[in-house]
Amino acid sequence: MTTGTKQENWRDVIAERLRGRNRNETSRYADIIAYNNRLFDAAAKLRQENLELKIDKKIRDSSGGTAGADLAAITNAQIQALEKKVLAQQEELTDLHKRKGEHSQSIITLNQKLTELQRTLNEKERFLAEQCAMNVAIRDELEELKTLHITIKDESLASQLRANAAEEKLRAVQDENNKLLALLMEYKSRDAEIMNKENDKFFKEKKARIESELERAIKDIPGPSSLGGIGSDMDRFDFGSDGPPEGIEFKFDAHDGEVNAVRWSPVERVVATGGADRKVKLWDVGKGICEPRGALVGSNQGINSLEFDSTGSLILAASNDFASRVWTVSDQRLRHTLTGHSGKVLAAKFLGTTFLVTGSHDRTLKIWDLKNRSCTETKFAGSSCNDLVTTDSFSIISGHFDKKIRFWDTRTADCTANDVPLQGKITSLDLSKDGKFLLCCVRDDTINLLDLRQNKIVRTFRHDLYKVGCDWARIAFNPTCQRIAAGAADGSVYIWNINGPLETVLKDPKSDRHWFFHSGSGAAVTAVSWHPFSSVLASVDRAKKCTIWSNA
Repeated sequence: MTTGTKQENWRDVIAERLRGRNRNETSRYADIIAYNNRLFDAAAKLRQENLELKIDKKIRDSSGGTAGADLAAITNAQIQALEKKVLAQQEELTDLHKRKGEHSQSIITLNQKLTELQRTLNEKERFLAEQCAMNVAIRDELEELKTLHITIKDESLASQLRANAAEEKLRAVQDENNKLLALLMEYKSRDAEIMNKENDKFFKEKKARIESELERAIKDIPGPSSLGGIGSDMDRFDFGSDGPPEGIEFKFDAHDGEVNAVRWSPVERVVATGGADRKVKLWDVGKGICEPRGALVGSNQGINSLEFDSTGSLILAASNDFASRVWTVSDQRLRHTLTGHSGKVLAAKFLGTTFLVTGSHDRTLKIWDLKNRSCTETKFAGSSCNDLVTTDSFSIISGHFDKKIRFWDTRTADCTANDVPLQGKITSLDLSKDGKFLLCCVRDDTINLLDLRQNKIVRTFRHDLYKVGCDWARIAFNPTCQRIAAGAADGSVYIWNINGPLETVLKDPKSDRHWFFHSGSGAAVTAVSWHPFSSVLASVDRAKKCTIWSNA
């Protein structure tokens, strides 16, 4: 039997029961109603008889006579008896009317209750219908869920089988990857050996060329160079001296604003400086005096870093106008303008002979092809890059605002090794010539020496009076990698031995009036750079000055 049939039978049963109850309640008053009707009929009959008697009385009164008097006496007695009877019946009728009213009120009350019960019944029937419909919907949904559960279970089994197959493929790929990685490491070691041999050959040839130039320069000097003559340029910088710089040789106004970068040319007696006045300036400091060599223009905002290529023919500058630029040193012409960063470029370095890499405040590193003047790859570091170094044509090391050093390979998209966390923001990096050690200047007023073979800090340089002057303060290894130089916030330059002790603090005596109280008054030194073949040091500061320090 269907649900609709059950519902109709149930309603019929309830309606039949209500009709039966109505009949039972009504049957109790059936006798009263019939008796009441009979009383009405009797009362009507009596009123008719009374009317007829009144008519007969009028007739007798009009006819007169003695016999009429006797008859009137009898009639009066009957009339009185009838009147008494009528009064009794009227009282009884009144009582019946009263009872009828009470019964009518009871009937009205019962009808109201019946209406309320009918309304309640309708509401319950509607609620029951809704519940039945809901139950049907729930039952259908439950059936659908059961079907869906079975489908999902089957799909889960199929997914598990696919996952197992994928895991097997992954293990096979990992094994193959490990083999390829081992092969790659072997090839890289071979390349490194070849590169080392080529570097040794290059440096030997370079040394031989320098020695021959020295010999020719010495022959051209009239008299011994120790007697005060100018001598050769290489003699002037005391290539054989092992001591640190002792004092100022030159100090001059380099720019119209703060000086942010300084770099020695690898082949000439030229120092390049970059400042907030949007210029890169070249200075010849190898003839006993400082002479301007030229100004490289084209940048729209301040210069943040400088870099010569290995031949000294090109100079690369990073700028606050979101771009990097390359000039030729010989004719001082702008050759390349590389745009694409969305923040100021804080560091730029040559990567091999035809590529360069830039690090920006927009938290990316970009690799550029100088031949095509285009960006070939963008690496997302996740933090502002304050400085970077390159170890070969493929490897990049970057220092970041989030206190981490990251390692990159141009042949892969992500970092090639675990990040090295430090205790503060990294302002500068410098790499030793053998590529084994990395120097890191940190904003917590320390300098850390990182062993790249172990990826851990092996030495920390600090001093109570040494304070890092700015977020882009540059430090440097000396040519033999036996010393490090770092500019301080008080205008002095600190020089440590690579083994740990502080060797000397270079400071301009003119700005050292408060040195007795351990409080220097000079402008903060922003960058330092060692001459590539001597212990001569160049430093620049925020007071527009460039200082050449030497031990001559």
